[in-house]
Amino acid sequence: MARRIGIKDVAAAAGVSTATVSHVLNRVEGKRISEETRRRVWKAADELGYAPNGLARGLRTQRSQTIGFVSDQIATTPHAGRMILGAQEAAAAEGLVLLLVNTSGDAELERTSIEMLLQRQVDGIVYAAMYHRIVELPEALGSTPTVLLDAGSADPAVPSVVPDEVQGGYAAVRELIDHGHRRIGVTVQTVDLPARQGRLEGYRKALAEAGVAYDPSLVAAETAVPFNTVGGDVDTGYRAARRLLTAERRPTALFCFNDRMAAGAYRAAAELGLSIPGDLSVIGFDNQELVCESVHPQLSTVQLPHYEMGARAVAQLLALTKTPGRPPGPDTKELLPCPLVARASVTSPPRL
Repeated sequence: MARRIGIKDVAAAAGVSTATVSHVLNRVEGKRISEETRRRVWKAADELGYAPNGLARGLRTQRSQTIGFVSDQIATTPHAGRMILGAQEAAAAEGLVLLLVNTSGDAELERTSIEMLLQRQVDGIVYAAMYHRIVELPEALGSTPTVLLDAGSADPAVPSVVPDEVQGGYAAVRELIDHGHRRIGVTVQTVDLPARQGRLEGYRKALAEAGVAYDPSLVAAETAVPFNTVGGDVDTGYRAARRLLTAERRPTALFCFNDRMAAGAYRAAAELGLSIPGDLSVIGFDNQELVCESVHPQLSTVQLPHYEMGARAVAQLLALTKTPGRPPGPDTKELLPCPLVARASVTSPPRL
């Protein structure tokens, strides 16, 4: 069996001390080591195929170089997979490994999974939710650095990374207003989530800025079926849109809570003989490409920045691990912008 290459072998090949090799390979700051020496050490390590002993390094640095990622449904949801990718690539850039656990909303599985991660001494945990909502942080996470992803907490000391729902709602409605619409309906689900609150606030803000009076009769809320489909679904969007489109004075445009509800609005419009965007403009939220690009015409929407959110959650977590005990402050909640994705479902309003 081939002998394992050790730090002494790298030191001998590079012509330096083992301490210098350790400082270079572990990227220890504050050491006066020339760039030439650093290059020589890395070249020797690469040529010898040296692999550092992670366990030994962990014992020495009290860091496992791993991050836990606990989610309820994200790992099984295609359109949110970029959230995981963002977190994974941000961790890899820092030489860390992401350990992913998907609990499917099972409280017992979540408890045992977090316990397992803590037993493996992860450096911290990203706790992610499928939908932007307020969550109750598991008690076990009180002892380890934690960042919430797409979720908030009643505890202001817990950092979080969330989409700027107000700005996203504003951007969607501003797109409709810029095309000349003034009678703009909204389809939402009834569950009182931060996403719902923020998007409706953005809707009202855009209307007010354009001098358009807010009309509560243009807001159609329907209960998602099944109820636990808290993000709304196609049928929910269909029922809400049909209610608005069969009113005596129907809207010329619809802002839908998410892209699946927008797909329901397409169905309602088709049943009523309304063409999109000729008779009715429609805009969604999320940018679920499987939905947006499968309807005709393709759906204009607002992008949830899943990749950026995942990356920023890891960045916040690393900042926490470097400054343990950091007091809460105004920067503990990071809002990421939701850009407009213009496709083909919005145009100027018809003459009614």
